[in-house]
Amino acid sequence: MATTQNMLGSYGDWAAQLMQDPPRLSFRQPMFHNVDAWRPTARARYRELLAGPGPSPTPIAVVQHHVDFDGLSIEHLHWQLPYGPPTEALVLKPAGATGKLPGVVALHDHGGNKYFGLRKITRMSKDPHPLTIRHQDRYYGGLAWANELAKRGYVVLVHDAFTFGSRRMLLADLPAKIRNNMVEANPESEDEIQKYNTFAGTHEHIIAKSLFSAGMTWPGVFVSDDQRALDYLASRPDVDATRLGCGGLSGGGLRTVMLTGMDERIRCSCCVGMMTTWRDFALNKSSTHTWMCYIPGLPKEIDYPEILGLGAPNPVLVLNNNQDDLFTLPEMQRADRILTDVYKKAGAADRYKASFYDGPHKFDVAMQKEAFAWFDRWLKG
Repeated sequence: MATTQNMLGSYGDWAAQLMQDPPRLSFRQPMFHNVDAWRPTARARYRELLAGPGPSPTPIAVVQHHVDFDGLSIEHLHWQLPYGPPTEALVLKPAGATGKLPGVVALHDHGGNKYFGLRKITRMSKDPHPLTIRHQDRYYGGLAWANELAKRGYVVLVHDAFTFGSRRMLLADLPAKIRNNMVEANPESEDEIQKYNTFAGTHEHIIAKSLFSAGMTWPGVFVSDDQRALDYLASRPDVDATRLGCGGLSGGGLRTVMLTGMDERIRCSCCVGMMTTWRDFALNKSSTHTWMCYIPGLPKEIDYPEILGLGAPNPVLVLNNNQDDLFTLPEMQRADRILTDVYKKAGAADRYKASFYDGPHKFDVAMQKEAFAWFDRWLKG
């Protein structure tokens, strides 16, 4: 019998048959009726399988310096978590703003570029690194989208994620055999950055296996990092902690899904270029994705889009690209149907929206316009 080509070859049909739809704790299961009763049960199981490093106090941020740039007041911060190097972050808001503003955690992408983190979606000078300019040209219509959102009247926090930017794996801390004897002689040179990013991509499977061996998952670590950033944002006197949101493209979309699923303080979300189903990952697209995506055991409990649905009835926007090579269009469309069903059953159909744009993997100006209007509607309205 002929086998449809997939990531598991002749085992694909067997694996697909084992993937129950809806999964055991899906809100689409007939035994669940009230979203407020379902959410604590599903979220508790999600938290258990996420297997993060455990709670830690709100980080104490140290301001390194402050600049006014392009109509924005920008603070360059760092804080120390209980593990790893200090986290660098930027806080952006309109210059001269007073009172409490809504706050958004802007989550940077993966993009195969781990040398940079927050710098991929921000600018704080007229001469950013050439590689970040090219990155923004490719994925963001030439804009630093976190800056553009802040200009609309938000306090926007952008921080380096686990293994990116200031939180990246330093070559000097790794055994010579693992880093292929590489050293960082001139870290900011384009050639060495490209070499580092190539190494970082091949190092991912080792990080994932080591975290699994320590009883954790990669999403568990970055969600914990992102929650501590949210703690800090909520603690600021210039932020209205009842009006908090998050959003991002690609790896930032993944982090949006995971953070929204974990933390009830997120009142509005925008996931860009990172919506599909576990079936799509299992059969079609695991080869195109980072090890950051996977939580063993979770697909038996809820499908990938339903992690975002754990935020229901809080509003969520999903922006997709029809020609995005990271996913198959039928599974992106199926994810849309799943979330539509979840929000309809929750009595909040108007609080979920998905849009499909032509083009490859991106968060361009037109998509940003829709995302910003969504935040305005739900965090300012």
